[in-house]
Amino acid sequence: MLSTWIDLPLLGFDTETTGTNVTSDRIVTVALVHSVGPGRGNETIATWLIDPEMDIPEPAQRVHGISTEHARAHGMAAAAALDEVATMIAEALGKDVPLVAFNGSFDLAILENELTRLGLPTLAARLGHDIAPVLDPLVVDRGVDRYRKGKRTLTDLLAHYGIEQDGQLHTADVDVSATLDVLRALVTAHRQLAASTLADLHREQIAWHRSWAENFNQFLQKKGRTPDVSLTWPL
Repeated sequence: MLSTWIDLPLLGFDTETTGTNVTSDRIVTVALVHSVGPGRGNETIATWLIDPEMDIPEPAQRVHGISTEHARAHGMAAAAALDEVATMIAEALGKDVPLVAFNGSFDLAILENELTRLGLPTLAARLGHDIAPVLDPLVVDRGVDRYRKGKRTLTDLLAHYGIEQDGQLHTADVDVSATLDVLRALVTAHRQLAASTLADLHREQIAWHRSWAENFNQFLQKKGRTPDVSLTWPL
């Protein structure tokens, strides 16, 4: 059987942050997981704890368990840490190793904004082109199983695809490993994904996201809420 992109190296990416505003919040932890095939034994994990140079609000502390005091005492300076992160991601993408991130638009947007704030070259600037190829299991799942009812959080997708999770979600490294597991489960369930090229899949996700976002914005409008979901993906 011919190998496809799912059998080749992947780079998983996740952040934990001070909040959900990509322009004003800061990154607290990053995990990059180099995966060369199925199974945790084939993963190399790099993690960063970062001093965000601002207080970490209590709701964010409850999500990821990192206090302001701990980040200040043990975290790296943001510029040094995020320069390392961006360098590793750019090197992987430069070799056509796809970046895998669950709801990756958030993580990429906050990373690009942090790099700009710190006076460092953005990921797009380092690449010299749009950030690609990116694989987002959330976007892919919405695309290939559009009409399935229910939520699609990482926890929900782990349950839907019957994946046992033994770590603590909302720690960046565990979230990345779980995201890679979901991606492999998606490919097993929807074999057409493996038959696509990475470039084609990237383009399909752009279309899948736009279709979902247009529908969701219509839903928000009907509810009398502001239709503020971006139509573009991944940034």
